[in-house]
Amino acid sequence: MADKDPIVTHVFTADPSAHVFNGKLYIYPSHDRETSIKNNDNGDQYDMNDYHVFSMEEVGGPVTDHGIALKQDDIPWVSKQLWAPDAATKNGKYYLFFPARDKEGIFRVGVAISDKPEGPFKPEPEPIKGSFSIDPATFVDDDGQAYLYFGGIWGGQLQCWTTGEFVQENYSIMEAQEGPALTAKVAKLSEDMTALTSEVQDVVIVDEKGKPLLSSDHDRRFFEAAWLHKYNGKYYFSYSTGDTHFLCYATSDSPLGPFAYGGRILDPVIGWTTHHSIAEFKGKWYLFYHDASLSKGVNHLRCVKIREIVYDAEGKIKLAEAQPKI
Repeated sequence: MADKDPIVTHVFTADPSAHVFNGKLYIYPSHDRETSIKNNDNGDQYDMNDYHVFSMEEVGGPVTDHGIALKQDDIPWVSKQLWAPDAATKNGKYYLFFPARDKEGIFRVGVAISDKPEGPFKPEPEPIKGSFSIDPATFVDDDGQAYLYFGGIWGGQLQCWTTGEFVQENYSIMEAQEGPALTAKVAKLSEDMTALTSEVQDVVIVDEKGKPLLSSDHDRRFFEAAWLHKYNGKYYFSYSTGDTHFLCYATSDSPLGPFAYGGRILDPVIGWTTHHSIAEFKGKWYLFYHDASLSKGVNHLRCVKIREIVYDAEGKIKLAEAQPKI
């Protein structure tokens, strides 16, 4: 398997969250399925209803599909759309965090628990209180404190929560048109990983002058796909710019930010969306991402890929080899 080939081709996969558990690389992606639903800004064509977990002993080696780890029918509060998930481990348990629409059509974040990294996962009966929007990402720091990051504009409904309550009328606005950009959200997680123990706050990204990025800064501002990792004592917050299709990152001395914009990791790929994770495995760092090459450009039928990344002397992220032109 070359580093720009899909890791699996027997199912469509997207939004890969990668983690190393027990010396093995695990990937927790969305599971795209074919649908007759027409493309729209609500994202209704992304009609996913279960999760598979994949594992690898070596990057580039065989990939094990552990089968369905969690499905929509097992989650009492969900009406549809199991979108981009993430996973974490703490206190000997494994946790799968996932977004989905509740019975009122509002996106929330849920959590499911297992004794094994591959699942199956048993969902909590209700979503995490105080959670909203999509794309949960978890980070457990060296001191054991866990954090939950989340948020996505347009179909992810982040623009509906600017007042702290869900405002349906803001749905069609899609995103702020002026002033500071909408941001991802973050809160601390409880010791048992099932509740928020702090107020939800903004993940602020600032420019070279220390000013928050503006909503008009489409090449740099947050849109969706939050991810946090740590390298050499620095916290790296990476994300998708959405309508400009870049994967970018920003750095901070705190997992809560503010984060100083650092640069781009990946240019646009085949397909509309871009979503990723970053993890270290066996002494090397990797970017996990998706594109729509397997379906020849169908934006809701995607495939997961892996690229090696490196850090320069200043801690800036680069692809290990020159990125090919699309």
